[in-house]
Amino acid sequence: MTIRVGGAFLAYCLTVAALLGAVSGSFLTCAAGRIVAGRSFLTGRSRCDACGHTLGVRDLVPVLSWLLLRGRCRYCGAKVPTRCLWTELLCAAMAALCLLRFDLTVLCLRNWLFLCCLLLLSLVDWDSFEIPDGCHVFSIVVWVAAAPFLGWLWRDAAMHVLCAFACGGALLGISLALDKLLGRDSLGGGDIKLFFVVGLYLGFVGTLFAVILACVLGLLLTVLRRAARGESVPFGPAISAAAAVMLLYGDALTGWYLTLLGL
Repeated sequence: MTIRVGGAFLAYCLTVAALLGAVSGSFLTCAAGRIVAGRSFLTGRSRCDACGHTLGVRDLVPVLSWLLLRGRCRYCGAKVPTRCLWTELLCAAMAALCLLRFDLTVLCLRNWLFLCCLLLLSLVDWDSFEIPDGCHVFSIVVWVAAAPFLGWLWRDAAMHVLCAFACGGALLGISLALDKLLGRDSLGGGDIKLFFVVGLYLGFVGTLFAVILACVLGLLLTVLRRAARGESVPFGPAISAAAAVMLLYGDALTGWYLTLLGL
């Protein structure tokens, strides 16, 4: 089945995708907060961080609850971080874009789950400077589970696996050399593992562009945050953003770049 059989059906599918994406964004925000606090996100009701009151259905409607309550807790009036709203909106947009890009396919589901992992680990890394290994494991399991349904030859899968090891190994070597040269940590272990997973999903060309884009985004984030707060920035969000861009639009971007070079 394809979403491009008619305008009404396309609009319906995109609306459903955006709604599910917003719900996913709400869950990921909650999950990230609990991971940073060292608590399980699989059990327990959602509560206000300020007063501890259990949140009801009216408090948990993605986007609308935040807007109607003006970004405050219904029970104690404490401010709810704006990041909750932006995460839900971003996740809704990602779901719609993923559906537009990959249609109603196993590839769409696989890539959507990977995008959710990228967003979750970015939220956690931003607050704790640590990337949970569970995100890497889940992303790898999803890739392996989806591979038989993508119509690949065994060589295709092997090339992606080879790219993952080559990318992870190369960056590990670079990191160790820089650590010795600079006398401090350069890339964290979580960042290297993340590049391994990115290589698994994007292949050689996509990963190369993702590494370059991640460095540019990481530099921009560092400059902006240090100018505003004087704080350092984790690399995980930049890697995730670059991987997401290449996952959704990598073919178009690499084609455009090669055209510029006359290739």
